[in-house]
Amino acid sequence: MRAVGYRRSLPIDRADALIDLELDKPTPTGRDLLVQVKAVSVNPIDAKVRMRADPGSGPPKILGFDASGVVAAVGADVTLFRAGDDVWYAGSIVRPGTNSEFHLVDERIVGAKPKSLGFAAAAALPLTSITAWEMLFDRFAVPRTDLGLARDRHYSGASRLQPTCGGGDGKSLLIIGGAGGVGSITIQLARALTQLTVIATASRPETQAWARELGAHHVIDHARPMAEQLKAIGFRFVDYVFGVTESETHFDTICDVVAPQGKFGLIDDPKSLDVTRLRGKSASLHWEAMFTRSSFQTADMDAQHALLNEVAAMVDAGKIRTTLAENLGAITAANLRRAHAMLESGRTRGKIVLEGF
Repeated sequence: MRAVGYRRSLPIDRADALIDLELDKPTPTGRDLLVQVKAVSVNPIDAKVRMRADPGSGPPKILGFDASGVVAAVGADVTLFRAGDDVWYAGSIVRPGTNSEFHLVDERIVGAKPKSLGFAAAAALPLTSITAWEMLFDRFAVPRTDLGLARDRHYSGASRLQPTCGGGDGKSLLIIGGAGGVGSITIQLARALTQLTVIATASRPETQAWARELGAHHVIDHARPMAEQLKAIGFRFVDYVFGVTESETHFDTICDVVAPQGKFGLIDDPKSLDVTRLRGKSASLHWEAMFTRSSFQTADMDAQHALLNEVAAMVDAGKIRTTLAENLGAITAANLRRAHAMLESGRTRGKIVLEGF
C-alpha cells in the first residue's frame, strides 16, 4: 500500500523530510478496524513529532492522526462497526499514523462520519473536536446548556456523555489562538453547547473575520496588550482561559486576566511556567492531551467514540460546520511537506486537508 513517512528527522525544506513509501497492508485483530483512508488533515503535532521522533535504524515512521475513510475489515472483537461503514477519528500517538492507504485503529476512538460531509470536510474535525470538547467539558467542567441535542432521537450516543444541564450564565471564555484548528471548533462548541461569552484572539484581519464568522462574541488581538482590550469590551477578568498557542509568551497576561477561582487550560508545550502565580487567585491549571485515553487504554477510552458521534450529529443538524480552510490535493510526500511548512509558519487558519492517494 502507498504511504508517506520519514526515515530521519529533518527540516521541512529538505526533499527527504517526508517521502513516498510502499508498505505491507496490515491485518486487523481484536478491536481494531482496518480503515481505507480517504482523507487526512494535518495538525501541529505532526510537525512536532517529525522533528522529535527520529526513527534511527528502525522502520520509517508514518505520521498522521486525523482521518476519514471506509471500514475495509474488522477484528474478531469489534462490535461498533462493520465493513463498509464511513468513519472518522483522530488516531493514537503510539501507533503508525493515518498517512497511508490502509490504517489500523481501535474502534473505541472512532465515530461514524457525518452524513452531510464529504471525506475531506470531515477529516478536518476529529482531533480538534476531541481536544476542544475534552477541555471544555472534561477539564474545565463547563456546564452544558444546549437545548437537548443530546436527547435528539437521531443521536444514538447521548447516554455516554454528560447530560444537559443549566448554568453557565454570565461566565466568559477567552481562547488565545481562536482562528487555528482547535480554536475554530472551540468557538463553535462553546456557542452551541454552553452559554459562555466567547472571546477569541486573532492577529490579522482575515483571521479575525474567520473567528467572528464562526461565532465569537468578541475578537481581540493577541499581538497587542490583551488586558486593555478585554477591559475595553467590559471584562476585567475571564472565567476560563484556553491557551491554544504560545502559552509561555502570554502567561503573564493570563495570570492577570483569569478570574479569581478561574481556570486556565493549555494544549501547547511551554518550556517553563511559574504556576505559583495562579495561587493568589486560587486559579487552577488544566492540561489537555487528547491522546491520553488511547495511549493509556483508560477505562473510559470509548468516550471518544461517543463524543465523535455527538459531534457528527451536531454537524448533520447544522449546529457546527467543518473548519476545512485549504485542500492541498492528494496524500503525497510533496503535498504533506507543503502542509507542514504552512503549519510551521504559524499563519494558518482552520485546517489543512489532503484527499486521496
